[in-house]
Amino acid sequence: NDALRPWVHCILLSPVQVANNMMDMDQDPRKRLCFADGRRKVDYVLVYHYRKRSSVRGSPSQHRLSIISNGSYPLGVEEKDQEGRKDEPAEVVVDVGPPDPADGEKIMIREEFEGNLKDAGLEIEHDKELREEKGLAATMNEVWRKLNQPFQPKVPHQENLGNSRMSHCYFWPFCRYNIKSKDTFFDNATRSRIVYEILRRTACTRTCQTMGITTLIANGVYDSAFPLHDVTEGKNDRQLLHDEWARYGAFYKYQPVDLIRKYFGEKIGLYFAWLGVYTQLLIPASVVGIIVFFYGWATVETNIPSQEMCDEDQNFTMCPLCDRACDYWHLSTACGTARASHLFDNPATVFFAIFMSLWAAMFLEHWKRRQISLNYSWDLTGMEEEEVHSHTYIVTLCYSLLTSVCLDSCEKNEIFKLTWRDRLPGYLINISSILFMFGVTCSAVFSVIIYRITISALMAMSSDPEVKSNVRVTVTATAVIINLVVILILDEIYGMVAAWLTELEIPKTETNFEERLILKAFLLKFMNAYAPIFYVAFFKGRFAGRPGDYVYVFNDYRMEECAPGGCLIELCIQLSIIMLGKQLIQNNVFEIGIPKLKKLCRTLKDKERAPKEIVEQPGRRQQWHLDYDLEPFDGLTPEYMEMIIQFGFVSLFVASFPLAPLFALLNNVIEIRLDAKKFVTELRRPDAIRAKDIGIWYNILSGLGKFSVIINAFVISFTSDFIPRLVYQYMYSETGTMHGFINHTLSYFNVSNFKPGTVPSISSLGKDITFCRYKDYREPPWSTEPYQFSKQYWSVLAARLGFVILFQNLVITMSMLVAWVIPDVPKNISEKLKKEKTLLVDVFLNEEKEKLQLIQSLFSRDLTQEQQEELNVSDQTSLPLHQTQPGPHPPTSSPAPRTRPRAASFSQFTRQMSMSPQSNITQHTAV
Repeated sequence: NDALRPWVHCILLSPVQVANNMMDMDQDPRKRLCFADGRRKVDYVLVYHYRKRSSVRGSPSQHRLSIISNGSYPLGVEEKDQEGRKDEPAEVVVDVGPPDPADGEKIMIREEFEGNLKDAGLEIEHDKELREEKGLAATMNEVWRKLNQPFQPKVPHQENLGNSRMSHCYFWPFCRYNIKSKDTFFDNATRSRIVYEILRRTACTRTCQTMGITTLIANGVYDSAFPLHDVTEGKNDRQLLHDEWARYGAFYKYQPVDLIRKYFGEKIGLYFAWLGVYTQLLIPASVVGIIVFFYGWATVETNIPSQEMCDEDQNFTMCPLCDRACDYWHLSTACGTARASHLFDNPATVFFAIFMSLWAAMFLEHWKRRQISLNYSWDLTGMEEEEVHSHTYIVTLCYSLLTSVCLDSCEKNEIFKLTWRDRLPGYLINISSILFMFGVTCSAVFSVIIYRITISALMAMSSDPEVKSNVRVTVTATAVIINLVVILILDEIYGMVAAWLTELEIPKTETNFEERLILKAFLLKFMNAYAPIFYVAFFKGRFAGRPGDYVYVFNDYRMEECAPGGCLIELCIQLSIIMLGKQLIQNNVFEIGIPKLKKLCRTLKDKERAPKEIVEQPGRRQQWHLDYDLEPFDGLTPEYMEMIIQFGFVSLFVASFPLAPLFALLNNVIEIRLDAKKFVTELRRPDAIRAKDIGIWYNILSGLGKFSVIINAFVISFTSDFIPRLVYQYMYSETGTMHGFINHTLSYFNVSNFKPGTVPSISSLGKDITFCRYKDYREPPWSTEPYQFSKQYWSVLAARLGFVILFQNLVITMSMLVAWVIPDVPKNISEKLKKEKTLLVDVFLNEEKEKLQLIQSLFSRDLTQEQQEELNVSDQTSLPLHQTQPGPHPPTSSPAPRTRPRAASFSQFTRQMSMSPQSNITQHTAV
């Protein structure tokens, strides 16, 4: 009969005497955000579960578990007088089932923590726990409710307080000048941020050595902690965000960034501002990509290499693609592949690669300007981020405090901190685990390669001609889908592994923890997403060997080769399917389906845990009950990671897929509204965290932008045929045109040099074949060095390496020039900042002037008083006339006036007092 019930704590930041001027609770849905009195606003919610035994309900003589002030929890204590506990809302009493020391310890920790919160100035209020009446009373109440229903006014239901959750409400008294309404002076995000800081700083030193609500949640003392959303009825920020932002119909509108920042805080506001800037700048990149694609489509009919490959009269007989089962074939059968390859492999691709490298630099510079503008408008220019110790560091430090070494250190009054010996095991596990994950990713890629090789061989041995004709298409499509599924699965695994490895490192601060987590997750997921693409771009077909000397896997299967038109078309297919499939599945399954499934499972789990005698009362539930049913907020790392991986798809291999920016743009238009809807309606309201920038993500973007220059240079020079075409046209072509290029790239092989058992068993082209052709730059069999690399090979290789160096230096120089030309700070913001500094200097100088005038007036007044006192003393001590002796009087020196030294906090005090205030101001201005 034991069950776990969720209890909810509501945290407030309003003074007790707050006049909200609201309507009655049954007429205003905003009262769901308030206490039972309908006046004090709820700012924060804490949730925990407690164990209840239903069989002891209603018996006043039953034993209960009472938490007392000294931290012990005696078993078998008689129930205290309920009247004596009405004014003690922080005391927790639960019915005893089988005693559980862990539950008792959590109760003690909660009691101490809530007591410390009250000592910090917060107040606590508990909801009442209502139960369902059974038997005759329940039947009578149900009948009465139905009979009374027609007489109820058709107004919003009165807010129901009856639930199995307990609410603790906290608020913070404050006093300011000229405050018209204390409950509206701070917005909800600021109020929740203040309460969160109190919760984070409050420690439990009597029952356990823990600091803050984060540690308590990690230890299971509390289930969750979150601020409240606004109600869904009426005019409020949440409803406005839903109508103007979190709808797919508002895709053409700008994002209300200021309202997002007001409701969710600066950190989330910066994320959506960055996403908006990224999406906007994808528009020109998409336009240029479409132009490049249509240029390839328009010139495919005039492309001479494609015409030569499709010309059946030239009759290039190619060597078999596999041993024994594969036959000789004509190059003209690959006409479709050649024409499709020209759509992406044309001279405009080089221009587009240069353009996208400059676009990445412009995007980063534009975001820096936008970020500084937001910092100015959101009053973040002078903000200094506070370093908060991470939960892992605190736990490890507290554990180390129990060791003898730490006790000896504490006795010597030394400040204890974790040493390299404490972190060394975590670092070793990190290095070995990351290397193991690299091996897992490479194994997955190699497994797909084996799949492609074996399936190609099996389909080639098929007797069905249709199967043989579609071998390459079928194998490529299925292999890419398998790669996609593996990437999605490993993505989830790598995310959990990165969090576990980061905890083993014991980072000292939360910022350090987040940065290390992001770096590990990015490294693992980047490698996972791009490993198949890197293989196709730079390794496929380069280690396959040549006819008569092929490289075999498991001594049976030949390594796969590129298509006759090159590997660029396959790279395009691989990139497009992984990019589109990853985004579509992540958007539809991971961001929509899985949260809804988790919510359903959590609801069913809570229903199973809840005792049967406790039910919800009819009517609307409190807002904290509704928010508790939402999905917890897990941070912005998954959102950033998805966009950063997409940025890599757009920038790294854009030379092979010019339409990547277009698909990224279409995805982001939906992604913005999807994330907005998720934040507004599907997730609990996150803590409003202040932040000046997007953190380490900017460094990752900058690194990807520089890395993309190198990758695109190698894709153009080694993966595409751009360099071989240039070399042939300007070095080997007799007419200076591309005529004869295909014949130039094909080498000869004497079929008599095939190894035994590798010759086609059945040939449909006849038995008079002496030579077959294959794509490579090698000497013919009749030369003095048959099948060795020819001079053309070394010429093309030198040209490729030269192009990489030239392209890299040219693009990096242009990118640096773009970054230098575009100022980081907008001109209007720079002028405003200068004006603010000038006003600030004027304020300081005026304050110095006032202090100087005050000191001068004090010295003048003291001097006047002392002269007056001296005159009075001289009058009182002067001799009478009849006692005055004739003759000259000896000279007497009057005491000089003494000045009283007074402390001052300005530099002019040591200067001459005769210096005028204006001269002081002039000197300060000159400095």
